[in-house]
Amino acid sequence: MRKIKYIVIHCTDTPEGREVTAEEVDRWHRERGFMMIGYHYLVRLDGSVENGRPLFMKGAACAKKDCNACGIHICYVGGRNNQGFTVDTRTEAQKAALKSLLVNLKKQFPQAIISGHRDWDKGKACPCFNAMSLNAEVQVSK
Repeated sequence: MRKIKYIVIHCTDTPEGREVTAEEVDRWHRERGFMMIGYHYLVRLDGSVENGRPLFMKGAACAKKDCNACGIHICYVGGRNNQGFTVDTRTEAQKAALKSLLVNLKKQFPQAIISGHRDWDKGKACPCFNAMSLNAEVQVSK
């Protein structure tokens, strides 16, 4: 198993309310030359979580190599309002599912630091909220 140091949150950069599947993201990534979807998980509008890339494989979702090699990548559907501006569009179901997923991943990888794509690539707005604030919210008892 890879040494996991980071859990990195992304968004699909799609309009609020537009549903996206892992299959669709996989197609987008393959069109860009990836071998498969770059994220390990996709959180859909209804809070369901779809598997993407297997955890044993490094991610392909960030320009920084260490972020990919040592990270687990989670993407939520959304990130833009209907006027095209980058905003946190997460539904309550997505927030709950993301928190649950993070708690489970932190149980497996307690040393992992939660961050956003924008914390790695400074020109990015993704995931359209301060993902690092989730480190304080996601506490795992030992």
